[in-house]
Amino acid sequence: MHHSNFRLGIWLRLHGEDLITMALMGALGLGIYEASPAPSRSFPVYFQDGQVVYPQFVYPLRKEIIPIAAALIAFFAPFFFVCLFQVRRQSINDLLTTTMGVLKSLITAAVFQVFIKWLIGGLRPHFYAVCQPSIEQNTAPSGTGFASLMYDRSVCTGDKNEIDDSLESFPSGHSTAGWAGLFYLALYLNAQLKVTSAHNPAFWKMVLLFCPLLGATLISCALTIDEYHNWYDVLGGAVIGICTALVAFRQTFAAVFDFRFNHLLLPRTTSIFLRKPVTSTGQEPYFSYHIPREYTSEELPFTREGGWGWGQEAYAGASGDATALGTNGEVRGDAGQRGDLGQENVHVV
Repeated sequence: MHHSNFRLGIWLRLHGEDLITMALMGALGLGIYEASPAPSRSFPVYFQDGQVVYPQFVYPLRKEIIPIAAALIAFFAPFFFVCLFQVRRQSINDLLTTTMGVLKSLITAAVFQVFIKWLIGGLRPHFYAVCQPSIEQNTAPSGTGFASLMYDRSVCTGDKNEIDDSLESFPSGHSTAGWAGLFYLALYLNAQLKVTSAHNPAFWKMVLLFCPLLGATLISCALTIDEYHNWYDVLGGAVIGICTALVAFRQTFAAVFDFRFNHLLLPRTTSIFLRKPVTSTGQEPYFSYHIPREYTSEELPFTREGGWGWGQEAYAGASGDATALGTNGEVRGDAGQRGDLGQENVHVV
């Protein structure tokens, strides 16, 4: 086993543009979050017979079961395991780069969802309780549209800030953050513990893998209990968070589900602050998808089951949808189907 070289100054120059981009994205997201809703959404209040048109929006305003600060678990839970696994990975580069991946997922998801909230939004389940519309029940509608049933926020008499917030229900910020961070953690646990691989791992690893998924589900669904969000707000946030987690993880690691490579960091050798490729780290400018003969600690997953202390399981086979190519470029379809690559020099395309 050989040891990799790490220099903080080089790492900062390589990832400096990402740090600047994240700061700008964070500032953009915060600015949009503080802005008033862009659209003037129309809504009905009463039918002509005095019945409320949308009873799903008449719930009382309640205190949130999960405050927004609790969503910080979406960062600190992955960060805890990234730090914990350094017991064996022993790599500052791995610690910093993997944490950057979590932040990329969270920040991208946050900006994505605040843009949608600002430009699209939607009514929260407690909208009418917050709006307090100055419309008398059992009186002739005096709004706009068909049968004069539609009104805008000008009929609201409640607190302005609460009204602004109640018009920005879709998508859920809690759900977005929860899934962006905790789904990333689930992918990371799968990669480091080899929950799905070429050997049958201990059951506790499967349980641990599902813990962040359960956490994200509870954070999301609790918002429908305190009537802060509709079910589709929660679902929309989950889709955003899962998508950003998948892309951020794949940008950071060589694979998402392929157990041979999903614990290996992808290289970065140039940036706008470092145009000449870095060679001191021994990294190639791209990942070759060849199984290494020697390993640094960061090239091994946290687990040592399946022979990972010596890398044997890396040779055990390919994913079912992978094509194995020999060094002569000939397709070895039978090997790809069996998942039996042997220990010769192979790569996956």
